[in-house]
Amino acid sequence: MNEFDLVLPAAVDIREVGMRDGLQLEAPVPLDAKLEMLEALVATGVRRIEATSFVSPRAVPALADADAVAAELSRWGDVHWSALVANPRGAVRAVDAGVADLEYVVSASDGHSRANAGRSTAEALGAVPEIAGLAHGAGGSLEVVIATAWDCPFDGRTPIGRTVDVARAAVTAGADQLCLGDTIGTTVPLRVVLLLDAVRRACPGTPVGVHFHDTRGTGQANALAAVQAGVTQLDSSVGGLGGCPFAPGASGNIATEELVYLLEESGVRTGLDLDAVLAAARVTEHAVGHELPSSLYRAGGRSVPRGDAVVGSTS
Repeated sequence: MNEFDLVLPAAVDIREVGMRDGLQLEAPVPLDAKLEMLEALVATGVRRIEATSFVSPRAVPALADADAVAAELSRWGDVHWSALVANPRGAVRAVDAGVADLEYVVSASDGHSRANAGRSTAEALGAVPEIAGLAHGAGGSLEVVIATAWDCPFDGRTPIGRTVDVARAAVTAGADQLCLGDTIGTTVPLRVVLLLDAVRRACPGTPVGVHFHDTRGTGQANALAAVQAGVTQLDSSVGGLGGCPFAPGASGNIATEELVYLLEESGVRTGLDLDAVLAAARVTEHAVGHELPSSLYRAGGRSVPRGDAVVGSTS
């Protein structure tokens, strides 16, 4: 090792969230098109996919077909499927549909919690034991995703102590792992590592993942900072789709293809094939009917030499 080396893990585990977070702001995509997306995503080699969300169809019409999507997941083996739920009713639906690995969002800020779930942070935490019990009873697990872990569009900056308290309470109540969410894409690398350190100190032995948005162009930098800090579980969305319908200004997630490119080119194994991810992005673009925000997708992937330079070209 020399003074210029980055300290990075040998491998990371990426969770593809395009099917849920990526589609929740979109007009409803037909089931057949969603299954084509899933087929393309599985072909990338990704082994964790957030398939859908069992929430109110009125609140998120794009995911009203959660039961129908869940019914098709058995056609693909060797994939760890999970689903997001907003309350115990959603957890019952998910388990009954055959998805026992659940994600439950608890907002660290009361303002976002009331906008997103219609209750305070404390009230949202109160449901963790029941949801954990439902997941565990079905042989699954519960991951608590802490939204607005760094900042809230209503309450402003979230104090580190507030997010730490939510994390500790969630683990005490039965969460098997945590995920810190930069819901409106405002954090930066220094704040990322400071919060990660505080949460891991408060919850030793509990896996902590990250979920970044690229709203202000810092998403990939934040991902690299988290990986340097020892995080090996990261969320990303094919094509950079996504955002929170209950957080003003929350735009797309970090793009899966950009994260794969960043890490693989840095010597970190992701298990995903970049060309296959780009192919999945093309399928996704067709499904949603508009251009994707991913810069790497628009660039066409890795740089490919084009032969002799054109005389008189400029840089």
